[in-house]
Amino acid sequence: MRLFVTGAAGFIGSNYVRWLMDNTDAEVTVFDALTYAGVRENLAEFDGSSRFSFVHGDITDRDAVAAAMPGHSHVVHFAAESHVDRSIMGPDAFITTNVGGTNIVCDIARQNEVERFLHISTDEVYGSIEEGSFVETDGLEPRSPYSASKASSDLVALAYRETYGLPVLITRSANQFGPYQFPEKVIPLFVTNLADGVNVPLYGDGLNIRDWTYVLDNCAGVQTVLERGVEGEIYNIGAGNELTNKELTHAILHRCGKDESSIEYVEDRLGHDRRYSIDTTKIRALGWAPERSFEDALDETVAWYNANRSWWEPLKASVKNR
Repeated sequence: MRLFVTGAAGFIGSNYVRWLMDNTDAEVTVFDALTYAGVRENLAEFDGSSRFSFVHGDITDRDAVAAAMPGHSHVVHFAAESHVDRSIMGPDAFITTNVGGTNIVCDIARQNEVERFLHISTDEVYGSIEEGSFVETDGLEPRSPYSASKASSDLVALAYRETYGLPVLITRSANQFGPYQFPEKVIPLFVTNLADGVNVPLYGDGLNIRDWTYVLDNCAGVQTVLERGVEGEIYNIGAGNELTNKELTHAILHRCGKDESSIEYVEDRLGHDRRYSIDTTKIRALGWAPERSFEDALDETVAWYNANRSWWEPLKASVKNR
C-alpha cells in the first residue's frame, strides 16, 4: 500500500502517519502546504525512513497535486482549514481550501485511478442535537463557515463517487485530543495557558457538550475504514466520552493543580452548537473500538504538553504576533 496523505503535517494527520509507521508497512507520502498549523517538525522523526517522503504543496494548486500523486494506490485527505473561530473571522480561506481543494484532490485521484479515496470529515457537519445521536444517514445542518465548508467537501467527494466512480469513503470524527495539537484548540490552549499562569477562557455558560476521542484511537479508526469500509459509505468515529466544556475544563484544572479561580468566562462564540453526539455502531461493526480511556488519555496529553514547551511555545508566540 502506497499512501498519499494530504495535510499530514498538522495534528491529526501527523498522528496518523505516526500510527501508520508504527503499525503497518505502508509507504507514505505527505503532501502539505505548511500553513500556520502545519508543522514540519511534527514529521521530522521519519525523515530517514525509506517508507516516508514529504512534498511541500497546496491542495488548491492543481499542478502541484497532479505532479505529486501518481504512483500512489490510496489517498487519505486530511488537508483542511479547521478552526471554527478562524472561520467566523475569515471564511474565504475555508471555502477555497476545504471545497475547492477537495475538488482538485478528488479530480486528480480520479485521473490516477486510485484504489481507495478516504475523505476525512467531522461530526460538526450534522449540527447540534438535543437528545440521541446522529447516524450517518442523517441530514446535514452545519452552522459555521467551517462546518459548512466540510459538509460541502463531503458532498463534493460523494459526487465524484456517483459521477466518476471514484472509490470514496468518508469518516466523520468527534472532537479529538492528544500530542501535537495546535495550541489554539481547547485542550492544548488550556493546558499551556495554565502552565504560563494564565486563566483559561470558557465560552458562555460552559455547558456545551462534546464527545472526546484520543487522536491515536481515531487514527486506528481511519485505517479501519480505509481497509475494511464499504466504498461510498460514511463512518462516524467517536469514543462516547461526552462532557460539557465546563466538565472538561475542571478535568484539566485538576491535572494542572489549579482550581475554578483560573476560569475566565467569556462571551459565547457565534453559532455555538450546543451538543454533538454521533452513533458509532457502523464503524464498530468493522471491528474498531477505542483503546484508551478518556482519563488515561487526558493524563498522557497534559503530561505531553507540560514536557514539550519547546514545541508549543513558539507556535503560541507566532499566533500572538500575527
